[in-house]
Amino acid sequence: MRNLTFVDSNHITLLHNGDEYFPELEAAIEKAQTEIHIETYIFEYDAIGSKISSALKRAAQRGVSVHLLLDGFGSQDFPREEIDSMLKAGMKVLIFRPEFIFSMPRRYRLRRMHRKLVIIDAQIAFAGGINIIDDQHNPEKLTPRFDYAVVIKGPLLIQIHKAVKHLWMLVAWVHLKKRWVIPVIIKPADKPCGDQKAAFVIRDNWRHRHDIEHAYLDAINQAHTEIIIANAYFLPGRKFSSALKNAAQRGVTVELLLQGKIEYRLQHHATQALYENLLKAGIKIYEYNRSYLHAKVAVIDQHWATVGSSNIDPFSLLLAREANIIIEDHQFALELRTSLKTAIAEESIAVTPAHKGFFSWRNYLVNWLSFYIVRMMQGVLGYDWHDNIP
Repeated sequence: MRNLTFVDSNHITLLHNGDEYFPELEAAIEKAQTEIHIETYIFEYDAIGSKISSALKRAAQRGVSVHLLLDGFGSQDFPREEIDSMLKAGMKVLIFRPEFIFSMPRRYRLRRMHRKLVIIDAQIAFAGGINIIDDQHNPEKLTPRFDYAVVIKGPLLIQIHKAVKHLWMLVAWVHLKKRWVIPVIIKPADKPCGDQKAAFVIRDNWRHRHDIEHAYLDAINQAHTEIIIANAYFLPGRKFSSALKNAAQRGVTVELLLQGKIEYRLQHHATQALYENLLKAGIKIYEYNRSYLHAKVAVIDQHWATVGSSNIDPFSLLLAREANIIIEDHQFALELRTSLKTAIAEESIAVTPAHKGFFSWRNYLVNWLSFYIVRMMQGVLGYDWHDNIP
């Protein structure tokens, strides 16, 4: 696969939702001895956020070098008082592209840091789609967001550590924090920790603009039996849509698990505009209705799997900084597949042409109007939207 370097001998564990993720993360922070790096799009100062914040401050107070990188839009409501408390405890906190009250509506404002990465002592890393936010607390009293993360140990940490340190250095220089880029003398262990082959794939606006999309496309184009994709915000371009349709037409079972609860109305209806063409190509579509679906994962041929922060939409594939882990391992893929198939069977609604609610004239007009508004906004921002019409 192009621009994709797989590394052997890793141990990668799948975590389901915040219920499994946050206890593991907090425990790892408490054990940290030398260095912590955290990148997150959203850091909400709620029950979970306050626990993680307290653990990070305790780590800093015992001499650990703690680096926290927050996105300026996703975490714009994080209290300034808490950032001051973190700084007083000895933490280093940076904001990626901070938002201001009078910020002009320019294109670069949409180039967000959407990654969710943690690496501790260069010995253990966390990656996936889970922000630092309490999934148990929501106004509709729903079950927790449907999401995944992974715990990584092994030689793949070399790539993750390098990428995290590099982004921290770039943002620190922008903020004139030269002293904050003095490196801690620590190197990731390259000793074998397991038998899983994996790759670390990022998207940025320089050398890795299309790496995540190309990784998906290569795997889809090589699929033989089955493709399952679960994605919170699904609005693929022409190449991606064509790859899925071609796979279905050559006999591959293609299943999409998408958002059923409306979180962002325009995006939701724009995605539904694609349903008819996808269904006609033989692709199966399910809407997750038990709670909000926030996952960005896929399983192909029960061997290839990805867990990460990247949605399949213009924001993730064209604008944001993203990070995905790709795992080529049957046991890992089987575990993720089993979880997704359970969600499809027990917590989702199948979309079929018989559902008049999806294909009424009113919905048809609303969906396509939403679709073209999204595409027009993309064009106004200066991106080649013609290449992304399905």
